[in-house]
Amino acid sequence: MLKIGSIIFNGIFSENNRKKIEGFTIWSASIGFIFHLSLVLLNNNSIINLGNESLLLTNPISAIYTPFSIILYYEIFLLIFYLPRSFTTSILKQFEIISLIVIRRIFYDIPKLDLESSNWFENADNLQITYDLICILILFFLIYLFNYVKSNIDIKKAKNIDKFIDSKKIISVLLIPVMLVLFIIGLFNWYSIGISTNFASSFYYVNEVFYNTFFSILIIADVFILLLSFLYTERYSQIMRNTGFIICTILIRLSFSSTGLTNLLLIISSVLFGLLILKIYSLMNKIE
Repeated sequence: MLKIGSIIFNGIFSENNRKKIEGFTIWSASIGFIFHLSLVLLNNNSIINLGNESLLLTNPISAIYTPFSIILYYEIFLLIFYLPRSFTTSILKQFEIISLIVIRRIFYDIPKLDLESSNWFENADNLQITYDLICILILFFLIYLFNYVKSNIDIKKAKNIDKFIDSKKIISVLLIPVMLVLFIIGLFNWYSIGISTNFASSFYYVNEVFYNTFFSILIIADVFILLLSFLYTERYSQIMRNTGFIICTILIRLSFSSTGLTNLLLIISSVLFGLLILKIYSLMNKIE
């Protein structure tokens, strides 16, 4: 069973397939950007009438939101690919994804800036952009530190590590149809909500719901991997590291259910907590 799962995983995530999907992502992102930008320009010049309720259809800068959304789906695909490697690599990819989500939100919120306001910090939208920009700098630095600590850890292979990796590959394979189903449901909901309200607004809402649901499922997958790890290691430091990284995923998941400053604090606390867990693990790893 483990070998069959490993063969399926290696087939889906072969280097050739990954290059094809990467190329498809780049082309899709480029076409999506041009299409979105064209809609904005046609709408603004009254050639077509899509309404002016949403800035996604009235401001050219908002067109950057579309390619970023497509690229993020590819990042989710890579997250599933990296899942069998190690908890550390997997959580690092999660940190990178959440930082890209914050950057994408900035492109969505930039058109809301009130440049004529006499007091910048009295405007809620201006304040949110400021928080987001500071958050990105903090996240970028923390992810750099996480990479630095990770690169200086001596890897100690556990017994029967190949079986453990094959077990994780099965979980990754199971996540692929889950991601596809969530994507299809998201498209259906976007169309359904868009018909009754506004396509642009529903796109933003459904997009966020996708990540909310996916990270909830990812927590379950991480717990299964943690339980499997007990079969292959008894090291206290490794168990604490893996458990700590699950807490990081939970904090990221909670951030999708919050807004404003609370959202950013949850994201930063997740990455900071993961960094501290990894640093302590590296110190204990040297002693052990």
